Amino acid sequence: MIRSFLTVSTGTLASRLLGFARDSMIAALLGTGAAADAFLVAFQLVNVVRRLLSEGALNAALVPAWLRERETGGAAAAAAFAGSVLGTVSAALVVATALIGLLMPLVMTALAPGFAGSETLQLAVDDARLMLPYLAFAGPVTVMMALLNAQGRFALTAFSPLLFNIALIAVMAALLGWRRDALFAALIMAATVGIAGLLQLLILVSRHGAGTATPLRILFDPQMRGFAAKAIPGMIASSGPQLLVVAGAIIASGAPSAVSWIYFANRLVELPLGIVGVAMGTVLVPEMTRALRGNDAGAVASAESRTLELATGLALPAMLGLMVLSTPIVRLLFEHGAFSASDTTATAQALMWLALALPAHVLVKSLSPAFFAREDTLTPLIAMLKGLVVAIVFAVVLGHFFGTAGIAASVALGAWSNAASLVRRGAATFGFSIDAAARRRLPRILAAALAMGALLWLAITCVPAPMHGLAQAAVLAVSIAGGMAAYGFCLGLFGVTSWRETVNAIRPTKPCDLRS
Repeated sequence: MIRSFLTVSTGTLASRLLGFARDSMIAALLGTGAAADAFLVAFQLVNVVRRLLSEGALNAALVPAWLRERETGGAAAAAAFAGSVLGTVSAALVVATALIGLLMPLVMTALAPGFAGSETLQLAVDDARLMLPYLAFAGPVTVMMALLNAQGRFALTAFSPLLFNIALIAVMAALLGWRRDALFAALIMAATVGIAGLLQLLILVSRHGAGTATPLRILFDPQMRGFAAKAIPGMIASSGPQLLVVAGAIIASGAPSAVSWIYFANRLVELPLGIVGVAMGTVLVPEMTRALRGNDAGAVASAESRTLELATGLALPAMLGLMVLSTPIVRLLFEHGAFSASDTTATAQALMWLALALPAHVLVKSLSPAFFAREDTLTPLIAMLKGLVVAIVFAVVLGHFFGTAGIAASVALGAWSNAASLVRRGAATFGFSIDAAARRRLPRILAAALAMGALLWLAITCVPAPMHGLAQAAVLAVSIAGGMAAYGFCLGLFGVTSWRETVNAIRPTKPCDLRS
């Protein structure tokens, strides 16, 4: 499981790093004005739908159903079921894309009510319509990726999203050299989003083929309706982090530049969330499903315990690092071109509060597979909706008094409400099987993370006033490397793990199937 987790994490890390390069270029091209707010609201719509389908969401519903079909009816029945899902999901998304395009002014008004009556609303509508073709390609891409995950083939699904960012970066590099105005640049970038989706689909078809999804059919029979009844709640529940930020952006849309500040701050939180949370959801669902179907209580306990240790051990230091280094990170990545020093201050404040939500998001990603593997997608949905209500209520109140920072804090409160609901429900229904090793290690992981955070804070306070260029990058790199080293040292000192144990967990014990 750890090796599969590492594969998915590496692909997600590469995609997120390219995403940082992409967002840095967006900040330089568009700044934080009307063109940026319009583009980012439209882009957020596409991103939410993309993650609603991918990043473990449809995977959580399709993998258990496909494995059940293969076990009960054989490979032919599993292929027929996959073909029905592929054809039906693709057709439904084509129809949905057309309807959303027609209703786009209403959709954008709902997502950004603060844009109503301004030129920014029409800019957002134009950008979103140009991006819409991506949604039609997202359906078949997601189904094919879920089928690969069900077979334990994680490499291609982990690395294929790189094409999305590579295409956008190439276009933005040309636009930066061309030096056109922000409105023109936003339209060209929006059109590129759909092309990026087509490239991803072509790569998956050329490498994977359609052998595990035949014949291709569009069906709405009882089997497909039953699958949809489980898949739709699971997809919405898995998109909790994105929906919480969308809710925050809706409340913030009435304030100039606030949408941009929240977007850029959230992008930094998504790096560790993607590496840890998405990988957990992608790898753990098939692991848990196999263990439950085999009635292997030991495997269930081991999977849940190791997942909780990994999630805690990676999310806590990431949260503290983002909070302590929020200003230098934002300054280095985004303070270029049209992105000003005041934008850096506001974005860093939002980042400090959004980072508090990171452990909660990762906890949800780690706990949800325990429900998904039991084909219970309704419980995570209800927990997510409760968190969404909490976030909206507090965003209205705290946003009035504290502005963007208050809205960011409300997103964190909503995330922790979601996690708390899942913990309570899981403990009451089936109980979480945490073994003795996990109970011993978890408090020590917390102590190691707190020690690292304290050392990092002491180190950063000794750095002179704001630096720029290579000096700024060097100081930040040394700070991050020093924090990682201190955390690793504390893990060893407190008896959590050792370098030898870590290497042995990653090293294959027998030849692995690396087909992608």
